[in-house]
Amino acid sequence: MKKGNIITRLSIAALLLSAPATFAQDIHFSQFDMQPLVVNPAFTGMFYGKIRANAIYRNQWKSVTTPYVTYGASVDMPIKTESNGDYLAGGLQLYKDQAGDGNLSNFTGLVSIAYHKTFGGKSGDDYSGSDLAVGLQAGYAQKSIDLSKLYFGDEFVNGSFVKGSTQEYHLGMGNSVNYYIVNAGLCFSQAVNQNFSYTLGLAANNLNQPNEALQKKQNSDVGLAMRYTGELGMVINMNDKLSLRPAVLFQTQASAAELIYGNEFHYSLTDQYGDVNFTPAIFVGGWMRGGDAAMITAGIEIKNMRIGLGYDYNTSSLNNASNGNGGFEIALKYISPYSYSHSRRSIPCPRF
Repeated sequence: MKKGNIITRLSIAALLLSAPATFAQDIHFSQFDMQPLVVNPAFTGMFYGKIRANAIYRNQWKSVTTPYVTYGASVDMPIKTESNGDYLAGGLQLYKDQAGDGNLSNFTGLVSIAYHKTFGGKSGDDYSGSDLAVGLQAGYAQKSIDLSKLYFGDEFVNGSFVKGSTQEYHLGMGNSVNYYIVNAGLCFSQAVNQNFSYTLGLAANNLNQPNEALQKKQNSDVGLAMRYTGELGMVINMNDKLSLRPAVLFQTQASAAELIYGNEFHYSLTDQYGDVNFTPAIFVGGWMRGGDAAMITAGIEIKNMRIGLGYDYNTSSLNNASNGNGGFEIALKYISPYSYSHSRRSIPCPRF
């Protein structure tokens, strides 16, 4: 295993932690490694390379109703590196979620910044190293709905449907609402040796608790509850080709809670497993979202790219209507590599 990998080996653990919650309009992906900035702002810039780009598409509940469709895209990069290995990183996260018959839509754009303090992992055979990162994130969101596609009780008169409800106006409901979001996160990663590394992370979203209600009522508006996230992920190298990548994610928002756990099996197709750039490899993962779904992910890594597919099998009470059908995903990640002569310090950080 090459000594420049420290910055990449451990950090894969954090990628296994990036699953957003399913509360309210919060988006969620089975391939949570493909949108790291959604989970924790401290993941901004945690990779070894010049620039990282991610894109993902998810289609869910097609067998039950109008499909819930989610798009996500992000880009991040180190923007300033100190001589001691510390660095500042910045990034941009965009996503759009569209759900149900009323086309309930949520478009969000977020700007992230993170500062990374590094320890160890300098050179030679020293495979140990750690990274402590703090991240901030702020952005703008717009939620909208097409009221013309909804049905209200006063449209049914004497058993017949009469289009032209006034109920939405009685409720004070509008077609859209705009608001700002502020998030923060903390992450610690450590490569204990060349075969074991781990990542711990904590994040808090909606720090400003914005009002996202489409229905307006004087003196009774309630802000979007804060969402707290805790993560633990590991990378365990079994040999030069095979690694295990278990992770646990716990999230809570208001009275709701979510637990995700599982493991990815990653197998290199060459003897250069763990290189600072993607070497040819295949992967397959099995995951559980407690009380909701069993998930499988699989794909390939080649030429600085990770291409993955994901599928959810519904295990909740909705299974009777969905026949087990959940969500399908396709995702792409690209990392622009440094040249091999690049001197950026070897530290553990997630190669999402």
